[in-house]
Amino acid sequence: MNAEQSEYLHSLWWLVLACISGGLIYLLSPILTPFLLAAVIAYICNPMVRRMADKEIPRTVGTVLVMLLLLGVFAALILIMVPLFEKEAGRLLDKMPVYLDILKNQAIPWLEARFDINLQPDMNVLKEAVSEHWQSAGGVAAKVLPSLTSGGMAVVEFLVNLLLVPVVLFYLLRDWDVLLKLIDEMIPRYWHDQVSQLARETDRILAEFLRGQLSVIMLMSICYITGLWLVGLEFALPIGLVAGILVFVPYLGMIVGLTLATVAALMQFQDWASVIPVWGVFGIGQMLEGMLLTPWLVGDRIGLHPVMVIFALMAFGQLFGFFGILLALPVSAVLLVWLRHIHQRYLSSNLYNS
Repeated sequence: MNAEQSEYLHSLWWLVLACISGGLIYLLSPILTPFLLAAVIAYICNPMVRRMADKEIPRTVGTVLVMLLLLGVFAALILIMVPLFEKEAGRLLDKMPVYLDILKNQAIPWLEARFDINLQPDMNVLKEAVSEHWQSAGGVAAKVLPSLTSGGMAVVEFLVNLLLVPVVLFYLLRDWDVLLKLIDEMIPRYWHDQVSQLARETDRILAEFLRGQLSVIMLMSICYITGLWLVGLEFALPIGLVAGILVFVPYLGMIVGLTLATVAALMQFQDWASVIPVWGVFGIGQMLEGMLLTPWLVGDRIGLHPVMVIFALMAFGQLFGFFGILLALPVSAVLLVWLRHIHQRYLSSNLYNS
């Protein structure tokens, strides 16, 4: 077998392996979610366990300590955020009669005058419609019940996945080095150097991406909350948090946050002049994110195009549900590294150059 045939055979093996892996992921996608999420968390937390192991703390003890730390951070966030959101929800309920009055006496008359439509509900027509369709209520209920059952099963599945994550996380963290060694031994020696180089680059890219993206989310949340609070917006906390968390999708955080803040400002101030400072907060935030934070903390090392980001979120959400959305970007960053190597190999192959 000459060198060209050998290279072709190895490329064919790579293709077969990729097809098998893709098929398994597709078939097992309903159960892969907690394992993937636990693997990402284990990857982030493994350096802490490794440092403890270097100080002669048994890895099992280190894993338990790290998981207790994660549990404490999660509990602290709940204890801090739930009362804050409860307070904001109470303020919204208190303001609801005022907002409904504005909607009835100002917004609806303006829409009726501008678009020549009638938005005032006719109670007699509504009563007649209810009387006409009352007989079909049983049929509607029969159609709704199956959806409620499937929705309840979806909630149960979500809770099971949520409870499975810490169990998988414990074993992955405890046996991380053993699993890596086992995977390393399974790699054919012919591919070992190339796969090792690919793994090192993936590790570097993924670590930079996760640290940078989490830092951007935290700083932008603080920026939006502080800015909206300084301009006097009542619901600065929930709107700022939503806008900050959604910055991992290009422009989505700014668009959603700006829309919510504009509506809240109009309801609160009832004056377009008072909305301009709110727009200024999001304009400054967008410039801060695009010109300083993202280039500094994340940079162009990942290279995910905005269209690919949106596609990745939708694709992983379709495959793995809510957790898939959380996993979309880090997994896409890893796949991008692999695709770059495949692209380089293709450009240097005889198939391309022949």
